[in-house]
Amino acid sequence: MQPAQAVSLPVATSRSNTVLQAVLAMTLGLFVVFMVGFSHIDAVHNATHDVRHSNAFPCH
Repeated sequence: MQPAQAVSLPVATSRSNTVLQAVLAMTLGLFVVFMVGFSHIDAVHNATHDVRHSNAFPCH
């Protein structure tokens, strides 16, 4: 049996990548809460409403 070898992978930890990921996560979150949550399409609104309740997010 051969010993396991550790593989070192490059990790993108630059400040700009971290900020970009945070901004994209906030944008997605705001889109889901405001654009989908307040949608006039009943099926979309009801699906989002159920997800908000299952995550204990106050919606009304």
